Amino acid sequence: MAWRIKIKLIGLISLLVVVVTACSISYSFNGSSIDYTKVKTISFERFANRSSGFVWGPMESMFNTALVDIFLNQTKLRQVKRGGDLQFQGEITNYDAINKGVGSDGYSNMVELRMSVRVEFINNVNPHDNFKQTFTASKEYKSSQQLSSVQEDLVTQMIKDITEQIFNASVANW
Repeated sequence: MAWRIKIKLIGLISLLVVVVTACSISYSFNGSSIDYTKVKTISFERFANRSSGFVWGPMESMFNTALVDIFLNQTKLRQVKRGGDLQFQGEITNYDAINKGVGSDGYSNMVELRMSVRVEFINNVNPHDNFKQTFTASKEYKSSQQLSSVQEDLVTQMIKDITEQIFNASVANW
């Protein structure tokens, strides 16, 4: 009688081991869906500022730093100089402002600051994920404000928006 209980117990433990090892659930709280057994490295080429509109000196380094930071902070990838499993290259293609709203006096009361970045993403592990795409962001400010007084804050916000779009398009795979 005791041997039946032992066989049932061994069978139950064996079944439990099979179920636990066969089923694994992976949670990612940063939104990435990277298979770290295959994808281990990432590389970035410098995104030059080739804007057809304004050129603001600090923007290029702000963007490049933010792009690298979002991937290094939200993934386990190791940055390499060239030839990463994931590669990014591109350029800032536009940075300009347009009048947005017109007040009762007939003059503009809002200005929209716009930024566009062309990105080429190369996934050397899964080439079907490769893409070339332009990402854009914009922010508004009152025309009574000088651009120089709001520029750094607005550019920082647009860069954050664009780098999040790039992150989601390349490794989030929603």
